[in-house]
Amino acid sequence: MSAHEAAERNFAELSEAWFEVPVTQEVIEAAVSALSRHPLRAGDALQLGAARIASVRQRSLVLVTIDEDLADAAREEGFPVLP
Repeated sequence: MSAHEAAERNFAELSEAWFEVPVTQEVIEAAVSALSRHPLRAGDALQLGAARIASVRQRSLVLVTIDEDLADAAREEGFPVLP
């Protein structure tokens, strides 16, 4: 199995364990609220807003990012952050 095939297999397995949060008005409002508290780019604010909305359904939510500003904001909002 090639590295590419292994990566595709791993991605397929991981994708079964996550759920996606559609960009709704509620997510946008949460993102705008995050922007008022944190120095984030729009995409990062949307990710944090989606995490905020998803956390209502999924209590053990962990945010995964390599962006330091988003990681700092997420921690301040009470999310555990990986890596």
